[in-house]
Parts: sequence; structure tokens; C-alpha cells
Amino acid sequence: MRGNGRTFAVIAAALFLAAASPADSPVNVPEPDGIWTGPQRGYTPATLQGATVLDGEALDRLLAAETPVLIDVSLEDMKPAGFPADRPWLPAHRSIPGSVWLPNAGAAPIDPAFEALFHQRVEALTEGDRSRAIVTFCHPECWGSWNAAKRLVLKGYTRVHWFPQGIEGWQERHDTTVIRQDAAWAARTRAEAQR
Repeated sequence: MRGNGRTFAVIAAALFLAAASPADSPVNVPEPDGIWTGPQRGYTPATLQGATVLDGEALDRLLAAETPVLIDVSLEDMKPAGFPADRPWLPAHRSIPGSVWLPNAGAAPIDPAFEALFHQRVEALTEGDRSRAIVTFCHPECWGSWNAAKRLVLKGYTRVHWFPQGIEGWQERHDTTVIRQDAAWAARTRAEAQR
């Protein structure tokens, strides 16, 4: 009987907190009309019109059924201030195994040349098949992955998936692996930096 009393108390507390939550709770962030151009870190919508929002279990099921294109849009680690100039800066980016890393591809606004490169890379990765499953992700509370998925929806891709739990959500269930930045994306980034 004691176990039932505790269960009831937990349920009652959860219902009270849900009823007491403000109307503008972070779980009710509305979708913008297009690409989000505000701060890239912050609460994101629970939905993405034209795409499927995945949790960890749904991503596991998708990966068991097929091989989607996994696109990580996480930013690169910044070199710490005061890092010795005579030492190499070699950060290791850990992500979902098999992912393609296109750092900052979800930024907005984005240079038109980078947006064109993003679409070229996705077209190459999907072999021109706009019905191939694509999953975008980053970190929790990251608009970048939401924007990347939205760009693909607006471009006419029909099986876009967004994994808002990101790398940390994956790590709760699975191991990550070290991946390198997509070579074509990195080359373009280096070329822009030298201008």
C-alpha cells in the first residue's frame, strides 16, 4: 500500500506542476514562418512543418530500417584564448557514427555561396534522391539543426527528419565516434577564411 501512496503523490505533483506552468512555457515555442534568424542557441519548437521530429527511439527504428543521411551541423570548437601558438589545435568532434559534419550549415542568415554548397553536398549525399531519408541534428536547444531541416523541406526533400536531442541525446543511448568535417565543406571554409 505504501508504494501506491508514493506513486499517487508523484502523479499529483506532476499534474500540479503541469497545470501551474506558464502559458509561454519553452515547450510551446511556435514555429517561425521560415528560417529562424534569431540567436542559434535557445528553446526550439516541438514541431517542424514538412519534417518528422525524432526522439531517440524513433531514430533507432529509422536506423534499423534503412541508412538515412545523417547531417551534423554542430559548430567547430573554438581555439581557447591564450592557446600556445607553437602547439597544434586538434580538437576531436564526437558525433553519431556515419554522420557527415557540415559545421554551421544551419546558421541564419547564411552566405548564399554556403547555402548553395549545403544543397550541393546534400544532393551528392542523397545521390539526387529527394525522397531519401535525411536526419539533421546538432545539440539540444540548437536552432541550427532546425534550420538545416527547414532548408531541406523548402528545397523539396520529402523525408526530412529532425533529431532535436542531438549528440547528447544519442550519447544517452549509444557511443559516439570521432568524425572529421566534410572535406568539400572544409575546403570552402578554408578558402573563405583566406580571402
